[in-house]
Amino acid sequence: MSKKNVALATVTLTTLFSSSAFAQDAAAGAGGGAQAAAAIGAGIAIGLAVLGGTLGQGRAAAAALEGISRNPGAAPRIQTPMILGLALMESLVLFAFAIAFLLQSKIG
Repeated sequence: MSKKNVALATVTLTTLFSSSAFAQDAAAGAGGGAQAAAAIGAGIAIGLAVLGGTLGQGRAAAAALEGISRNPGAAPRIQTPMILGLALMESLVLFAFAIAFLLQSKIG
């Protein structure tokens, strides 16, 4: 199985499992139309944030390692911006995670 297929299967399963977990509380309440939409939105938000963050971090690390391998003397000048970029990408994923939990709190 290729890496793209594995990544697609992982994202699909993550999105489906998280949205179904959030939908459990919505199904228990009365009038679950808007609550179900919020649950599905929270699950999709987590899945897409993880997908985007992972792809971005992988590409950033690969580009930085390629640059360092071509010019080892520039490693300190490449490493610092790479770590800053990785931290900002991770903060966006955590922000989406926090938004999903806020949506979950609106469900119950």
